[in-house]
Amino acid sequence: MSDATKVIDARGLLPPEPMELTLAALDDLPQEGEIVLLLYREPVPLYRILRDNGYTHRTESHDDGTFAIHIRHATRAEAQGS
Repeated sequence: MSDATKVIDARGLLPPEPMELTLAALDDLPQEGEIVLLLYREPVPLYRILRDNGYTHRTESHDDGTFAIHIRHATRAEAQGS
């Protein structure tokens, strides 16, 4: 992971703290940066918020039950749905 990557390990946190931490981190996300959110469940409500606010995500599921959600600024093509 690069210096522009911020990891939020929210696996032990209860809602709404993971969402609040993620939304706060978006305010400081550099254009080429990435947030990696670690959870034990898929944060489906977050996906719509990200899309509606110009972000894109990629979700990985791991054998230990962790979901790693990689969040970045959407490119112009992604934001337009191309």
